Amino acid sequence: MSFDPSTLYLFATMVAGMLGAMLWLFGRQENIAALKWWGTAYLLGAASVALWTVGSSTLDPLVLLGLNAIGFAACGMVWNAARIFHGRKANLPGLVLGPIVWIGAVTSVADPAMRLTIGAGIVAIYAALTASELWSERRRAMQRRWIAIAIPVAHGCVLMLPILVGDVLRLNGQNFVSSFWVTLFSIELVLYAIGTVFVIFMMVSDRAVAVHKTAASIDPLSGMLNRRGFTEACTRVIEREAVAGRPVTVMIFDIDHFKSINDRFGHPAGDEILKLFSAVVVNSLRISDLSGRIGGEEFAALLPCSLEEGVLVAERVREAFENSNITCEDGAVDTTVSIGVAGGPAGTELEVLLASADTALYQAKRSGRNRVEAAEELPLSLENWRRKTAGLPASARQKPAPARA
Repeated sequence: MSFDPSTLYLFATMVAGMLGAMLWLFGRQENIAALKWWGTAYLLGAASVALWTVGSSTLDPLVLLGLNAIGFAACGMVWNAARIFHGRKANLPGLVLGPIVWIGAVTSVADPAMRLTIGAGIVAIYAALTASELWSERRRAMQRRWIAIAIPVAHGCVLMLPILVGDVLRLNGQNFVSSFWVTLFSIELVLYAIGTVFVIFMMVSDRAVAVHKTAASIDPLSGMLNRRGFTEACTRVIEREAVAGRPVTVMIFDIDHFKSINDRFGHPAGDEILKLFSAVVVNSLRISDLSGRIGGEEFAALLPCSLEEGVLVAERVREAFENSNITCEDGAVDTTVSIGVAGGPAGTELEVLLASADTALYQAKRSGRNRVEAAEELPLSLENWRRKTAGLPASARQKPAPARA
């Protein structure tokens, strides 16, 4: 059973139209602008190709020219949808350039085969631009999803086929671009439409997973990493610094008399103090340092540096917070913080550093608060502790002091 090119084109446009409507509705429902661009592009492209296929022998040449221009604009919209999805602005001049070039080609080139070649080249360029937008993202997840790049590249290659071999291949005495190419393109259009929608939803799924993962790692009040996010990020940094043989330093901050601040000024004021302190910590650290809120009024930071450098940074945080000069209707708010600092050689476990910094923090509180204390030595390594206690009964094992919640 065989289909003529018109039937194949109509089938392809029906598929593209249904997929476009699905993308547009989903984009509207989820308020994703890129999906609405993609859906509109599919709908416009499908409508222009369908009208051109049905009315190519009866419609006015100017109408046919306009339909073709709309089809090229739809290709430009797909490229812009990829830009918008990745947070870039729409390139409107680039969107209309393709249709303008096509209109110029039609008015200046008489050979139909050459016009088809120019049109294929325009769409191929838009496909290449779309692929480049997807490639420039270069997320780790997207690097594994090579199909997101392969589909628009393959589409562009198929469109460039008549440009490369259209002058030398002939099938049954007919021009290649007017027989085999038309059938091939109509089939490829269906595969491209379905494949692109698969890629779109794959990217949307990746984005949703990334958003939820980020939300699960962020403390909503301070905007800093929560305990889980801080632990995961610190583990990666410690592993990286261990490869380079560099030491790391951990510090734990505890806002002094925070309960009395809540009792005297109210919990809203306490929340503002927490936000203020988080801002002080972030502004006092380097971009390569990590910080997070690991408990109620407790914060922590990890710095790829020596213990001595870490103590200097901790003093800078303490002084900045003390000099905040916060006042409420009920009077001035004492903004002081006690800080415990612990450093270790390359590869020291995070739990060991936190336990040591926590011990130093208690020492700072016992010594009068509003001060920085450095740990004198690291506690027993957790790995050594596990080996030493492996043969002991559970009741005889003593774990190193954990970090306070």
